Formats: sequence, C-alpha cells, structure tokens
Amino acid sequence: MHRRIERTLGNLRDFPLTGRALERIGVPSDAMNRRIVRASSSVGDLALVLGDKRLRDGDVVYADAERVVAVEVQPDDVIVARPATIAAALELAHALGNRHLPIQRENDALIVRYSEPIAALCERARVPWERTRRVLAEPFVTPAAPHEHAS
Repeated sequence: MHRRIERTLGNLRDFPLTGRALERIGVPSDAMNRRIVRASSSVGDLALVLGDKRLRDGDVVYADAERVVAVEVQPDDVIVARPATIAAALELAHALGNRHLPIQRENDALIVRYSEPIAALCERARVPWERTRRVLAEPFVTPAAPHEHAS
C-alpha cells in the first residue's frame, strides 16, 4: 500500500534540514506532468497525488525528526542546438515543429529530446549542437491530441 502525499512541504532551496538525513527519490522528468506519481523511499512506497500542482526538482514530500525526503528529477538526454542566425533558428524551429516535437528555448539555444534523426537534422542544417544530459526547469510537454493540417 502506498502512503498518500497530497501536498509538498516546501523545496530544498529553503527547507531547513536541521541535522536530518536527506533522501532524494529519483523521478523521470515526464512524471512531473502526471497527476499521480508513485515512488519508493526509505519510509515506504509513496503516492504523490498533488492535484493541479506539479512537482519540481527539490520538492520535499516527507519529513520527520530523522529524515527529509525530496524529489530529484532525473536528467533528460537532450540536444542543445545553438543556431548562429535568426534565419537558422527559424529554419530549425520550423523543422522541429513539423515533427510535432516539444522544444524549449533557453537564451540563444533550442532544446529538444535527443534522437538520431534530430542530430542528423542539425548536421544538415549546419547548426552547432551538443548532446548532453540535463534537468530542465520545465518538463517537455507533448501535444495532448493528434491533429491534421488542411491540404
């Protein structure tokens, strides 16, 4: 049976540990968009049922006199592309959008989940890119429903 957690207690950025042990429970980034997240910890199995609130890296989900249990978002395997010009950025963003891929912008970079076809697309477009693992501030959001384009 899962221990039901319906709210976070804060975030590690400002949550006092005061000598307690810190336990980080790894959660994949796509779970950040779920309404219910299940995880195992030293205090047992947890069912994080937070309603409309979404989990963030460092959210404290349990605390007692001995320990603090917090969420640790697992890093995504991503491509960080850095187009040199606005035209190159528009071309790349258009190509990614045609593939209905969720993308994020961070300063002058476009970030997308890693895949060989997208790496090849960056190469063909001569857009500098790197493959890396990183925890994103916001999880990728996949379109909710398929759709069609008018002919």
